[in-house]
This record gives sequence, C-alpha cells and structure tokens, in this order.
Amino acid sequence: MYPTHSISDKFKLFIRILIPILITQVGIYFMNVFDTVMAGQASAEDLAGVAVGSSLWVPILTGTNGILIAISPITAQLLGADQKDMIPYKVKQGLYLAAGMSLVIFVAGLVFLDPALQLLSLESEVQHIAKYYLVALGCGMIFLFSFNLLRSFIDALGQTKISMFIILLALPLNALFNYMFIFGKFGVPEMGGIGAGIASALSYMISSIVAVVIIHRVLPFRRYQIFTGWIKPSLTAWKELLKIGVPIGFTIFFETSIFAAVTLMISRYDTYTVAAHQAAMNYATIFYMLPLAIAMALTIAVGFEVGGRRMNDAKQYSLIGISSGLTVALISGAFIFFLREEVALLYSDHPEVISLMQQFLIFAVFFQISDGFGTPIQGALRGYKDVNVTLVIAFISFWVIGLPSGVAMSTWTSLDAFGYWVGLIVGLAVGAMILIGRLFYMFRRYDLKQQI
Repeated sequence: MYPTHSISDKFKLFIRILIPILITQVGIYFMNVFDTVMAGQASAEDLAGVAVGSSLWVPILTGTNGILIAISPITAQLLGADQKDMIPYKVKQGLYLAAGMSLVIFVAGLVFLDPALQLLSLESEVQHIAKYYLVALGCGMIFLFSFNLLRSFIDALGQTKISMFIILLALPLNALFNYMFIFGKFGVPEMGGIGAGIASALSYMISSIVAVVIIHRVLPFRRYQIFTGWIKPSLTAWKELLKIGVPIGFTIFFETSIFAAVTLMISRYDTYTVAAHQAAMNYATIFYMLPLAIAMALTIAVGFEVGGRRMNDAKQYSLIGISSGLTVALISGAFIFFLREEVALLYSDHPEVISLMQQFLIFAVFFQISDGFGTPIQGALRGYKDVNVTLVIAFISFWVIGLPSGVAMSTWTSLDAFGYWVGLIVGLAVGAMILIGRLFYMFRRYDLKQQI
C-alpha cells in the first residue's frame, strides 16, 4: 500500500489489490464446490451429507476466521501510520490465538457433534457422512486458521498476489485429493463424501506450510521476522485482537449461520430438496466472492488511509468499492439467471434435483444485488475499525427480520421451501440499507474531527 493523490490512481491501486483477493476467494470457495459437486456425483446421500456437514461447519469456520482477520485492519492502520515495528508482535500473538481457538473448537466438537446431528432427524447414511466429513475437516482446522491469519497479514501489506499464488497452488491439489478419496483412486479406499473432508484438510495443511515458508524467506515479509524471536503469549495483546475480531466474527457468524439455519430447516423436506437447495446455495456463493473480495480490499485500503489520517482518501476508496460491488452484483445476477439450467446439470443428473435447483437459483439473483451493496460497506467500516454497530445490524437484519420472515412465508404461503430464501433476501436488503446510513455517519464523524 502507498498514498495516492487522484481518483484514477486510487481506482488503479484498488483494482490491483482486489483482483488477486478475488481470485484467492474464488479459489478457496472452489474447494468447497469441489467437495459438493464431486460428492454429488458419488450419490444423492453423499451430496446431502456434505451439505449438512458444511452447514454446521461454515458458520464456525467463518465466525472464527472473522476474529482472526482483525489482523488485517490492525496491520493496515499500523502500516499507514508508519509504525511497522509493531506489526510482528501483533501477528505472532494472532498465531497463538489461532492455535488456542483451534483447540477449543476441536474439544467442543468432540462433545457436541453427535447430539447436534441427532437433533436433525437425518437419514442414517446422511448422518454418518455428515459426521465424519466434519471430523476430517476438524483435523485440518489449526492449519486453516493459521493460514487465514497469515493471509490477512500478507494482504494488509498490499501483497495480495502472494495469497493468490498459494491458493492457485492448493486448488488443483484439492481436486486431486477429492478424486482420490471420494472415488477411491490410486490405491486409496473409496470414502464418498467423507473423503471430501480429508481432501480439504490436506489442502489446508499444504496452504499453511507454503505461507510459512514464504513469510520466513521471501521479501518484504522476511523483514518482519514473524517466525524468529518468539515471545510469550499475551492476554493483553489477545484482548486487542478480540476487541476488533469478536464483533467481526459474530457479524460473519450471524450472516453465515442464518444460511446454515435455513439449510437445517429445509432438511425436514426430502433428500432431493435438501440437495437442490445446497447445490444452489453452493453455486450462488461463488458469486458472493465478488462483493466479499471488494470488502476485503476496502478494509485494507480504508484502514491504510485512516491510519495515515487521510480521511478524504478513505471516503473516496469507500465510494469506489461500493459502486464496484453494485455493478458486479448486477452482472453476476444476470449470469446466474440465464445459465441456471446448465449449472444445475453440473451438480446432479437427477431430474427432480435439477428442476428444484433452477427454481432456487432464480431467488439467488436477488441475493446478489443485496450482497453486492451491503458487503462492501461492511469492509469499509472495518477499515475504520467500526465493528460493534455492524454486529447489531447483522443480528437484527438476519435473525430478527430475515429468519422469521422466511419461516412465515414457508409456513403460510405456497412458497414452501422457497419461502426461506425470500426471508433471506428481505434480511439482506434491510441490512444493506442500514449499513449505508452507518457509513455516511462515519464520514460525517471524521469530517467533524478534522475540522476541530
């Protein structure tokens, strides 16, 4: 990152940061797509098992990673304020925190996984696949959390191409591991959906190891000496990370858990509806990577400018990101709508799953518009380290408005399972409108501070 002096320069720098983040996010998510698509080719039961397992895993994963990505605005603001000597300490403490949270979640999984799955009243085969898919993922959890923290550090320095390189290396390996463990190739036993979890865990491990090697040996990361001169864990340092990270984590948790809750509620329908819903959500989330990448780039750019007390520049980056998010949302929505039949055929060869998935994808178009507007705003607010109000907005829009609306429409209208998707759209739209008001409040607040 470096200061810019015109809108044109800002846009060019923003795009240069954004594109590698986008490729990285799409690559990470394609690992999940590979799990779902390849499990679906094994059987409908494998697809449903991976779907339920993912619904339980994703809120925990994204919520925890939300805590760890606090290192991104912290590093960006320190970099913008030219306080680089403080960055290594923050990153090292973040790695300790990542390891600690991995241990806590793993132990919690040992205690609560079986009871949680038994509450869902799943078919026995689907429950078995979901359980051991999650067990396999859990074995790679410490590598995943460590990688995501290191990746946030790398990206905050503006070196987003490095993260892209690591994921582009891991992605084909993930596909290969899926092929081996799901279908039993190259002398490996056939494991179906459970094999998808093993493949992802191995991919997490490789990504983490590569990130460590690069940070330890390659400039400019080597200058920070992240893996030399180790220090003791500090609860005070953890407190600072958690103060920013916990609201981010819970915001992301409220958003992702609402989708998980909907999937679990839809699990009371037949296996074909569950499979079609998850496949449609899986595909639509690929396009969510666009506004998510914009949000991550905004956190870096806005955080850098706020750290350097260049508030007008931070505002300009925010507006560039929001307009970009809305534009790509409209384009991706059109793409989903016009290619929904072809996409459904990629996920399943069962006529009922194909038909239902196409209907779900029509509703997914409206997700894109709300996400394309609201998600970049969240990224800009994180650049300001304004995270507590965003947490409240997320809770209200999803759990107070979105989910009850979905339950009502699925119960008392002819929409049936599709009613849950309509509820999600309502929640996303309301949240986006409140967030834009909050961002403009932050603009005015910092304008007044500069005038004093």
